[in-house]
Amino acid sequence: MRSVIRRRSSRCPRCQLTLRWCVCAAARPIATPLALTLLTHPREATRPSSTGNLIQRLFTGCTQALWDFRQPPRPQDLLLPGRDLWILHPQGQPLPPEADPAQLQVMLIDGAWTEAATMAKEVKHWGRLVSLPLTGASRFWLRAKQDAERYSTAEALLFLLKRLGLHAAEAALRAQFELLVYAALRARGRTDLAARFLENSVLNDAMPEQLAQLQARRPLEGSGSDTQGMP
Repeated sequence: MRSVIRRRSSRCPRCQLTLRWCVCAAARPIATPLALTLLTHPREATRPSSTGNLIQRLFTGCTQALWDFRQPPRPQDLLLPGRDLWILHPQGQPLPPEADPAQLQVMLIDGAWTEAATMAKEVKHWGRLVSLPLTGASRFWLRAKQDAERYSTAEALLFLLKRLGLHAAEAALRAQFELLVYAALRARGRTDLAARFLENSVLNDAMPEQLAQLQARRPLEGSGSDTQGMP
């Protein structure tokens, strides 16, 4: 009996999704007075579902450092002069009532829950640990076991942008975040779950053209099709 070996689908080097579901063509830079820094676990850096990588791709001036347990980062390598450092963490202090985004550097700990806990121990004394009043069900439908009370890195940033009054940046990130979730669900073959996700998604109004392009049938890979990423 002849065996058939299926060729592994090519992946986009930016979003890590298969080219069929690449979301890079829809990406638009997001400017904000906040200085954003991602402390990313190495395993998170290669996950197509990583919303930290999404933040790094979208936000101008965002810096990203990969965690190395053998040689943890030093504060002098990441902290910016003239900025107050906020480290988003569930066990932090309540969000200060007033803050100037132009004076803030916000660090996002990006990784699975156990990974993030290890990294947070190393950096929690660098600045102010800040917790956010996260409410509502998570829209990050890519976990093996959905937990409505656990939020992705992008969702934590969405809450912060809203509280700081940076509504344009919040709306832009929310649309890109939901596009990533939808595309990743389709890439996994979860058409049923993707359809349910769209029922209450901002994508229907915010990105109808991009959504239609993802839903349209495309030529098979190798037939001359191509994708374009954000410059």
